[in-house]
Amino acid sequence: MLLLAVIWGLSIPITKLGLETIPPLTLTAMRFLVAVPLFLMLAAGRLRVPWRAVPSIVALGVMGITLGNVAQSFGVQGTSASAGTIISATIPIFIVIFAAVRLKQPVAGRQWFGLFAAFAGIALVAAGSGSGADEMSKTTAAGVIWMLVSAIAIAFYYIWSAELTQRYGTLPVAAWNALAGLVAILPLSGWEMAHTPVQITVQAVWAIVYLGVMVTVAGLLFWLYLLRAVPARVAASVQYLQPVFGIAAASILFGDPLGPMFAAGVVLILGGLALAVVNKRPAAEMAVPHE
Repeated sequence: MLLLAVIWGLSIPITKLGLETIPPLTLTAMRFLVAVPLFLMLAAGRLRVPWRAVPSIVALGVMGITLGNVAQSFGVQGTSASAGTIISATIPIFIVIFAAVRLKQPVAGRQWFGLFAAFAGIALVAAGSGSGADEMSKTTAAGVIWMLVSAIAIAFYYIWSAELTQRYGTLPVAAWNALAGLVAILPLSGWEMAHTPVQITVQAVWAIVYLGVMVTVAGLLFWLYLLRAVPARVAASVQYLQPVFGIAAASILFGDPLGPMFAAGVVLILGGLALAVVNKRPAAEMAVPHE
């Protein structure tokens, strides 16, 4: 659990490093150019799915992989690494909302209170991260919106893919989702590369490899192991540890300011998260991690 929290917690700061020389669409495409072959190899022999499942798998791939991860890259570009990390931790909150809609699961009053507290925390985090040491450490309204779009898209993917993964297996669905998302983003990446400078540095390569291998593929395997080894509610507690490592890394790498308003926002978001997901199993049992 600790190792997974470190891997996922470093996701946003590492993405920030990659974005220093590679634009968002291209960075996302390169990340999945690394991850997709690994997924296909891991799911080898189990990739066959009925034709009737293909439209749903493709649509979810475009929603969760393309939109979710592209929005995250734009969001990371427009927020400090610390702010991006804590806003991305709201994914389980949207899972609770979508579970109520899709799975008809009731939301208790304290969970609604947690949702409102978390969104108030997002506002404080955004306001408390506005003036960084440089352009890489600034948080803009557009960046916050992109991060929220990413969280919503990924949560949507988690809930709506639950039935597919139960029927056809997590790895086959994850592999085809990732492939569909990659195919959808390649033309956009090609357009971006034609209009935006791209510099492949050693730092960028390490960022791409880390995001593709560690965050996307290894993170999934660790998560699946956790769900088999410990109770789902215990496995879900990883979400609480991620921001700790992400914010610490952001502070070291980028000198992100962590003032009182930012700290208050973090407390509200994590407290709201705790109230929102308490006793809610879909967030832990049905999710196929992105990060």
